[in-house]
Amino acid sequence: MKKSFIWLRNNYNLLEKVSLFVLVIWLLILVFPREGKFKYEYQRGKPWQHEDLIAPVDFAILKPAYELKKEQQAALEQLRPHFIRNSAVSDAQVNHALNDFNSKWQAQYGNADAGAEKEKALVTILNVLDTLFTHGIVSVINEINEKPGDYMVWIIDGNTAVQVPLARLYTIQSAGKYVRREVDISNLSNKELVYNVLINSLKQNILYDEQTTLRARENILAEIPNSRGMVQRGERIISTGELINSEKFQILESLRTDYESRLGSTFKYWNILVGQALLISLTMIAFILFMISFRKDLFAENKKLVLMLLLILIMVSVASLTMRTNSELLQLLPFCLVPIIIRVFFDTRLAYFVHVVTLILTGFMVPNAFEFIFMQLIAGIIAIISVAELRRRSQFFLTAAVIFISYSAIYIGMLLIQDGSLENLSTRPFILFAGNAMITLFSYPLIYVFEKSFGLVTDVTLLELSDTNSTLLRKLSQYAPGTFQHSLQVANIAEEAVYAIGGNTLLVRAGALYHDIGKMDMPMYFIENQTSSMNPHDELGYEESGRIIIGHVYKGIELAKKYKLPEVLVDFIRTHHGTRRAEYFYNLKKIEFPEEEISDKPFKYPGPVPFSKETSVLMMADSVEAASRSMHRPTVDSISQLVDRIIESQVNDNQFSNSDLTFQDITRVKKILKKKLMSIYHIRIEYPVL
Repeated sequence: MKKSFIWLRNNYNLLEKVSLFVLVIWLLILVFPREGKFKYEYQRGKPWQHEDLIAPVDFAILKPAYELKKEQQAALEQLRPHFIRNSAVSDAQVNHALNDFNSKWQAQYGNADAGAEKEKALVTILNVLDTLFTHGIVSVINEINEKPGDYMVWIIDGNTAVQVPLARLYTIQSAGKYVRREVDISNLSNKELVYNVLINSLKQNILYDEQTTLRARENILAEIPNSRGMVQRGERIISTGELINSEKFQILESLRTDYESRLGSTFKYWNILVGQALLISLTMIAFILFMISFRKDLFAENKKLVLMLLLILIMVSVASLTMRTNSELLQLLPFCLVPIIIRVFFDTRLAYFVHVVTLILTGFMVPNAFEFIFMQLIAGIIAIISVAELRRRSQFFLTAAVIFISYSAIYIGMLLIQDGSLENLSTRPFILFAGNAMITLFSYPLIYVFEKSFGLVTDVTLLELSDTNSTLLRKLSQYAPGTFQHSLQVANIAEEAVYAIGGNTLLVRAGALYHDIGKMDMPMYFIENQTSSMNPHDELGYEESGRIIIGHVYKGIELAKKYKLPEVLVDFIRTHHGTRRAEYFYNLKKIEFPEEEISDKPFKYPGPVPFSKETSVLMMADSVEAASRSMHRPTVDSISQLVDRIIESQVNDNQFSNSDLTFQDITRVKKILKKKLMSIYHIRIEYPVL
């Protein structure tokens, strides 16, 4: 039991990774559609590369989507909307008119005897309403708006349905005009009273019947066959080398659809599941091997692995959902989002590989996998290149435009290969490509979300943090101006050195600007901030002075946490002195007490040692820049000796043992440091005298 516990403790990180990949594989299996896959790959306009294909079963030849849609549109032109005659409305409105008339008459004439006039007005009201409601006052809908008078509609009256031209029906507006006309030509003495009663009694009694209209639409569509002919079992479909024209392509598509539907319904469910699990697992194993071989640093960090696998899982899941609902919208999915986000956080090679893994997994479920993978792969590569040096937010708009142009060019090229012309060119794909490019713009807010969620940092964020007007750097310049100037010099030197060895220049510059922020706590205890001959360390013991000097690392980490600096910048604060000693006070104590055994523990920095090119170069630049300030008359030789001595001392102290620096890198860095220091102190090489 104890051995098992020790093994689990020692291999906890490995178990986390295994669990993570098992979980991702399981989730991918869940989102995959449970259907078989047609085993032949083919493209319209290219020769059939497989053996002669004989029909294994009888199957119908499906109509192309555009042809079926055209037939449906033609059939739906014959569809007429359905309305219901509501007799209750007309009865209610006649009663309302009589009551309204009586109340208005009473208000205007009182009990005066006017029997003939009143009777004549009532007859006019009833005749007009009878005419209107008999013909019908129709509710206006989009389907009949602006239609001609001979446009027929169905009117359901009880159990019968008849077609009626729109010219025979009234609308509220035309009924109002009819009322005005009938009242005006009458010989009534109280025309306005009758007109107002009639107008107030108008109401639609021919009401739109949406459900019946939809049923009629479904019946019309159901009557249109989705196939045009049959292929008999044993019939030759296509021969090896035969060109796949539009007709053959449609037959092959029909066979594929029939094959996959039969496979999904008759084949063993578990066999399909095992096949999918095997393919997904192999893809994930390839991803693991790539990470182990080329990006061990990222593979070691589970948080970054989770980000990459999460992006793959989300995109494959969305693709699977789209395939189940409306496969035509597949071109709308922003597959280029994945490589863009990966490139912004990591590097170009990793972005490309993650993109390939995503496309391979999606290719298992989409039709015409070759065309899909080719289009998405080319667009993804171009998108990666467009954000290779991300410095401005405006680059995302350029990337979106480049993605749209790439998709459009590939679509036109494929259409020319398949059809030999642009006759079937449609605007729909271009609309989807434009939508795809617009959705890609959401990469910027997504990057911000991932930055905060996973503690990562982008070049744009580093540029913002490197602004010397930021809150923390402004405070540093105010409270510790000498340290601020030192940090600026170190940033310039380190940036140049890192550039020479292929590191991240923005990262090292930001790290250099913040590496000494802890000195703001007690700035006068650091020589670069002392403006007088008085040194506060003269009043302290050597251990206390060492504690204050070393304490700027702890204080710097606290400040960085308080101001929510990214963890990658906090690493520069932790590592810029590594595990070295505060040599000045340590040596003073050794000189004062030569016979004592002096412990270096009070004078030792907590570490850790640098673990990247950037943090290693910062240590070198920080040390040589600080040491160069104590040189009285710097010369080419003295600066060269100073740089060599300090860096060799750091190498001998194993300060770069966890870094991926090579001896060649260190040599290049030393050369840059010497050059920059000579430039700072305006040293020129003396010309020989002839």
